[in-house]
Amino acid sequence: MNSLINAFTSSVGRKYVMGLTGLFLCVFLAIHLAGNVLLYVGPEAYNHYAHTLHEQQAFLIFSEVLLYSAFILHLVIALKLTGTNLAARRNNYAVKKSKRTGRTIAGFLAPETWMFWTGVVVLAFTLQHLADFKFEVGFNGELESLTPYEKAGVILSNSWQAGLYIAGSVMLGLHVSHGLQSAFQSLGVNHSRFNGGIRWFSTAFGWLVAVGFASFPVIWYCFGGPGALAP
Repeated sequence: MNSLINAFTSSVGRKYVMGLTGLFLCVFLAIHLAGNVLLYVGPEAYNHYAHTLHEQQAFLIFSEVLLYSAFILHLVIALKLTGTNLAARRNNYAVKKSKRTGRTIAGFLAPETWMFWTGVVVLAFTLQHLADFKFEVGFNGELESLTPYEKAGVILSNSWQAGLYIAGSVMLGLHVSHGLQSAFQSLGVNHSRFNGGIRWFSTAFGWLVAVGFASFPVIWYCFGGPGALAP
């Protein structure tokens, strides 16, 4: 019990939990992207994947509870750490006040600052994604009779949703590219022998996430779906 309390009250404990939940969410992103790539294989492959997944009700419920719990925990701790960092920065500024304007720019470009704002966009993107695909908000029942492949096509071919999904995917990739290497550091994987490789892997994974997820609305909105690109 004391260990659990320390995880939420101590800075080190929070960073450790932040790292674990971050890695878990990155693994989920990789799996989710791999499943969505079946959209390029064709309707039959993607519909089979979606139907097979939803037939495993017990596994699906367990996975969703685990995923949402990790996401909420990651979000709450991120807010706490951001608040702590901002408070420390304000105190430091009060002690070492400077008139150099570069301080403001440097503060804005600090990783914890833009990680916070990309995180805000990712949160909005995630909520919109759930509203579209899980709860079908705003579609007035028009998606109920469609196959999963057709449903994806209707949502992603909408101009407003396509723009949001592209922007959200880019922000998600930026967030992940820095967050993944931070997760390794929070878990103690921080050595000169590995840091270069971890940085390269994190950046590559971030680009993969951004380009991979953004490609779906681009293909549907601009070209009418993968089938339109077939020879």
